[in-house]
This record gives sequence, C-alpha cells and structure tokens, in this order.
Amino acid sequence: MIDKSVVKGFVDEWLKDKEYFLVDIEISNENKILVEIDHADGVWIEDCVELSRFIEERLNRDEEDYELEVGSAGLGQPFKVEQQYINFIGKEVEVLDANGKKAKGVLKSVDGNDFVVTVNEKVRLEGKKRPSLQEVDKVFQMDKVKYTKYLISFK
Repeated sequence: MIDKSVVKGFVDEWLKDKEYFLVDIEISNENKILVEIDHADGVWIEDCVELSRFIEERLNRDEEDYELEVGSAGLGQPFKVEQQYINFIGKEVEVLDANGKKAKGVLKSVDGNDFVVTVNEKVRLEGKKRPSLQEVDKVFQMDKVKYTKYLISFK
C-alpha cells in the first residue's frame, strides 16, 4: 500500500511557493489516492492536472499500481482545514455542533481552533415583554463540531 506521508511530501513539495493549500489526502486499501487542494479564489483544472502529473512522476507504477485523483474541495462540502474557515470569513455558514444543533450565520473570525459565527437569535431584553431578534456571536471549536460548511446562496 502506498504511504500517505509519501504522497503528502510530494504534494507539499508542489505547493511550495503557491497560494494553494492541502485540504485532504485519502488512500484506500485498493491504492486509490484522492488529493484535495483549495485556493482562496478557487481551483483551476490545469493546476489539478499539473499536481497529478507531479505526483505520477514520483510514484512508480511498476512497484505498486494505483489510481490517482486530484481535485478541489467541493463548494458545499464541510470544511476540513483552518484555511477553509479563514477563506470564508464574512460569508454565511452552517454549523452542526456536537449536540446536533444547527446554527446559521456569518463567519466572523477564526483564531486557531476557535471560530465565531454571528447568528440571529431571539433574545429577551430587560424591560421588554417579548423577545426580539438580535445578532449574537457564538464561539465554536473546529475539532468539536460535526461540520461547518459554506451556505451557497442563489439570491
């Protein structure tokens, strides 16, 4: 089986001095290699082809047969790395927390493992009988949510 750290080394070498970043590498038991990259402005197919060729030049098919797929992280897919959170600051996201509760709002900031989403929530203000809709900042931890993903809007 092809070693994931070997493939990661090749990808890291290709990424050096580029604005792309690695999202994920998966290698199945059947040696199907899936490499996901991303970029703040999106991923060009030509760059995926270039990375694919770069990896293929360094792996030996005579030693081990494999299938290689290089692509971009899907737009509606859950975030996997911090850089994805950073790229979507100011955009609307959906978070599913560890308790299974969804929150929708604008990704406000990212600080290490923590990120803040501004949500609209009914809040009972002092002196008021009825709760009113207010913007509330909620802090989440990347490693403690089930997922966070960009909400695509067609408006």
